[in-house]
Amino acid sequence: MPRNIEIKARVADAAKLHRRAQALATEPEQQLVQDDSFFALPAGRGRLKLRQFGDGSAELIHYQRADEAGAKASDYVSVPQPEGDACREALTRALGLVGRVRKRRTLLMVGRTRIHLDAVEGLGDFMELEVVLRDGEPDAAGSAEAEALMQALGLAEAPRLAGAYLDLLLANWPAPLAAC
Repeated sequence: MPRNIEIKARVADAAKLHRRAQALATEPEQQLVQDDSFFALPAGRGRLKLRQFGDGSAELIHYQRADEAGAKASDYVSVPQPEGDACREALTRALGLVGRVRKRRTLLMVGRTRIHLDAVEGLGDFMELEVVLRDGEPDAAGSAEAEALMQALGLAEAPRLAGAYLDLLLANWPAPLAAC
């Protein structure tokens, strides 16, 4: 099962962070429009979301991750969905829709690490790192790589967020800003 190490923080100056991330990027950036629908699952069963993209494609993603601040491991399964709207309707009817998160994402790659610069509707600007782990690789190796990248981005002291964007939207919680 694929795994990664994640860190998420709210940012005060998205343009400045974008320039820093571009300077580190090892591939051309991508611009994505994402609409994530989250569905009800029993406690302890992780999260299930349908991610629909601006081009009409979609993927169903189940993941398990601790809702704690800082670097954390996440394991996930992602399945392409050719009929995103129909899939969302079926899952809503079967499980119940918890909420939706709409965002514009700039994706930059630094080696095996995905840097997401997210403009989240109703919340503001965020940065998310995902260090993709190799099979059998210890979490500590990915955490060290993520922390080194946070340092390179000027975010070593940035307050880290727990949970998902959906949690912030549901709580109407203003996250602390990270100076960059």
